[in-house]
Amino acid sequence: MTTEARSKTVVITGATRGLGRALVDRFAESGWVVVGCGRSPDGILQLAERQAAPHAFSAIDVTDADAVADWAQHVLATFGPPDLLVNNAGVINETAPLWEVSADEFARVVDVNLKGMHHVLRGFLPAMVQRRSGVVVNLSSGWGRSTSAGVAPYCATKWGVEGLTQALALDVPRGMAAVALNPGVIDTDMLRSCFGGSAATYPSPETWSRSAAPFLMGLTARHNGQSLTVPGVPT
Repeated sequence: MTTEARSKTVVITGATRGLGRALVDRFAESGWVVVGCGRSPDGILQLAERQAAPHAFSAIDVTDADAVADWAQHVLATFGPPDLLVNNAGVINETAPLWEVSADEFARVVDVNLKGMHHVLRGFLPAMVQRRSGVVVNLSSGWGRSTSAGVAPYCATKWGVEGLTQALALDVPRGMAAVALNPGVIDTDMLRSCFGGSAATYPSPETWSRSAAPFLMGLTARHNGQSLTVPGVPT
């Protein structure tokens, strides 16, 4: 591990489970300072026990704009602008035809996957823009570039992530990058809600993270505006 690597900071939302949880360990192993958030207080405690200071984890619901703003302010005051911001927090609707999805469930998917992402960007981007460096990775999906029956709300938000990120790429100054990332098909709780037991035929988050983390660490300003997919992962 190099001194340069040790000085870098990554912020990861949705850090208590799935892809976010796996990325925490990979970045920490590589000498990065990891700052994460998740909705589960128990999950945050477990993270803090496994990855002690200088890493830092907070129980934050990204749908709470005020809570995200306060958290971001604290993180920036403590660690400065992150070198990498990974907007990973996301939810999926219970599989059903669109007309059977309740208004509350549709709103929940939009609130987390799009509005929550916006709250995080508003919290961290001003400091990153002022420094004119840093990479933003917004987690999209294969269903942000294609569609499937039963997951229309999820598809709508992930297509939204693609458009939001491409527009953001035009807003950020030279020296920065905004990237939409399809992680590939991974055996997560969200995939199991759609695929059932057949999800087990796909890579685990742990396996995925060993390819994904180095790929994320290698992103630079030259990737600005690109819609990328983690290499070597089923899509």
